[in-house]
Amino acid sequence: MKFGGTLIYVPDVDAALTFYERAFGALRRFADPGGMYGEIDGEGAVLGFVRYDLAESNLPNGFRKNDPAEKPAGIEVAFEANDVDAAYKTALAGGATAESPPTDKPWGQRIAYVRDLNGVLVELGSPMQTA
Repeated sequence: MKFGGTLIYVPDVDAALTFYERAFGALRRFADPGGMYGEIDGEGAVLGFVRYDLAESNLPNGFRKNDPAEKPAGIEVAFEANDVDAAYKTALAGGATAESPPTDKPWGQRIAYVRDLNGVLVELGSPMQTA
């Protein structure tokens, strides 16, 4: 089995795509003309956005919607950045909400956290140094 990507359920697919383009420099790969689904280019993995009503039709038992007013869900979207401080500033200028400023971690990465327009947690991390 191969990992295919991550999907985020959102109220407005075009707004999510536009936000990720502006805040993280992501490139739009696909947008359904009906506004039900869209993707950004994850360079090997898909980051897709599914409109709430399509998600509801796929999940008859429902799901917890993301809410910027609540604590973030126990999952994050991660972007790799050579300059985490600059990426953090760009994300905030693009409309992201600060969650945790850039910090050096004991394992050698520099990491910051923001939240997207729907309250989804996004990590901005420097590349991992592997031996």
